[in-house]
Amino acid sequence: MARLRADPQGFLDSVKTPVILDEVQNVLEVFAFVRSRIDRQPRRTGQWLLTGSQETPLMRGVSESMAGRAAVLQLYPLSARETPKVTLLHGGYPEVLARPASARLWFGSYLQTYLERDVRAITAVKDLVTFRRFLALLASRHGQLLNRTDLAAPLGVSIPTITHWLGVLEITAQILVVPPFYENFGKRLIKSPKVYWADPGLACYLLGIDTAAELEKSPFLGALFEGFMASEIVKARVNTGRRRELYHFRDQQRALRWIS
Repeated sequence: MARLRADPQGFLDSVKTPVILDEVQNVLEVFAFVRSRIDRQPRRTGQWLLTGSQETPLMRGVSESMAGRAAVLQLYPLSARETPKVTLLHGGYPEVLARPASARLWFGSYLQTYLERDVRAITAVKDLVTFRRFLALLASRHGQLLNRTDLAAPLGVSIPTITHWLGVLEITAQILVVPPFYENFGKRLIKSPKVYWADPGLACYLLGIDTAAELEKSPFLGALFEGFMASEIVKARVNTGRRRELYHFRDQQRALRWIS
């Protein structure tokens, strides 16, 4: 990283493509140099794979320097189709699947780094304690129709603040906001969506569910399973390059249905 910052031109000249550059949001100036190399050979695609764990600064670099030259892929945690180790309790983060006994420690550390790094990079959230309470409160509304007033009142914050915080979570792929399906497109934008945590393991952690026995007895079991299925549908669409569209509705028997 230090070499890349000190001499980006020389560093990129020394590497052989195809090449993967990780955490490039820490060296945004590299985008301009990569762009010049892409423009030299525009027909050679897939030579530069740029990855990062902070979406907002990463996308800023892409939009400013790589417009029309980059395909953007957002990676979710692993799906059940990718590995049978994915479960409702542990979710799909590779670190948790590799060491399930340390899941609680990992999730706690992940939330701390997410709050300190991604949230502060995206927004001017000053009261991280209240934001952390918001995450737990939102977990208790997992699988329900989104009611911003119901979230704002217990926290003592405004509805615009809740809307902003939900946007942060959606941008960073922490939650799925699933609108209702109506033939009238305008109603889809007005009627209340359902909200799910994208990873069921993280949702379980926020709800204080640590074991399979606790999960089986939990009143949130049904909602967690519903969210797990919604997440699997979205991952399947994203992994095959399709748009991440998903809608919910209920049939005449009031059974939940999805349209993707």
